[in-house]
Amino acid sequence: MTELHVVLPGDVDDPRVPSGGNTYDRRVCDGLRALGWQVRESAIDGSWPEPDDNACDRLAALLTGLPAGALVLLDGLVAAGVPEIITAHASRLRLVVLVHLPLRVEHPGLDRLERTTLHEASAVIATSDWAAGQLVEHHGLEHVHAVPPGTDSAPIASGTDGVRQLLCPAAVTPRKGQDLLVEALSEVSGLDWHCRCVGTVARDSGYADEVAGMVAERGLGERIELVGPRSGAELAAEFEKADLVVLTSRAETFGMVITEALARGIPVLASEVDAVPETLAGAGLLAPPEPGEIAKALRAWLTDGELRDRLREAAYARRATLTGWDHTARKLAHLLERV
Repeated sequence: MTELHVVLPGDVDDPRVPSGGNTYDRRVCDGLRALGWQVRESAIDGSWPEPDDNACDRLAALLTGLPAGALVLLDGLVAAGVPEIITAHASRLRLVVLVHLPLRVEHPGLDRLERTTLHEASAVIATSDWAAGQLVEHHGLEHVHAVPPGTDSAPIASGTDGVRQLLCPAAVTPRKGQDLLVEALSEVSGLDWHCRCVGTVARDSGYADEVAGMVAERGLGERIELVGPRSGAELAAEFEKADLVVLTSRAETFGMVITEALARGIPVLASEVDAVPETLAGAGLLAPPEPGEIAKALRAWLTDGELRDRLREAAYARRATLTGWDHTARKLAHLLERV
């Protein structure tokens, strides 16, 4: 039985702050166990990727206590900003760093630290081919392995009336761009729509307040709802009512909610950034992350029945190509066995 130590952020299972990275970590740990691996998890609390001394001490103590040659998978949020800890153990342990989002996207001042960490690691894993290529190019790495997320199969969503119910399932943060969505929706306020923004407001409460203020200022309080996080059956119920999923991110290394929507046959309108075109694969609308361009795409969806029919057909077709988390776990296991 292969033993793997996995180092995770402390909030990996906190339902108040769900994220794609946390979901990925949880599902691959469970998937590796299902393949017969002995997975030993360590979730470390801290303000990662900028931890205080206590968090750093806990991480250092954990790695120090592992036997020489141990195989360790570290979430990049924990590892990337502390190269001094990674470097101290890189020659003794087989350290693999899983990068969900390069630090320069939200923490540009930590870019140099991440570069050092990734060069010290025995292997680096990203969540899409696009993200892997970006890490190679930006950090001068020889190779980065791509292990995309899986997607759970799901029944076709019923929707509401096939048109008006919009769903934005994302944490309310600047990177996810709800401010762009609110501005775009205000430009099509004369059309019939309703939008539910489902995601935590706790990761950046100042930004969440700003978005809520925009909604109020534009008189859209009865049409745009910021409903907080949902998971499990509650999140499934949100997808079940959705006619269109909207993701107006400024940056995405994969975009797991896109495939979650497509698994239910729901078309997607998403920002044309980073890995999103690769993930969407033609099964929806792409728009630059600018309010006017997003508004044009929304207007097309809301007014063009033939377009909606084509997008639903494309979503059904893409649904048939999606792979599950068991595939992700097998691919990750294959890579880890070679480290």
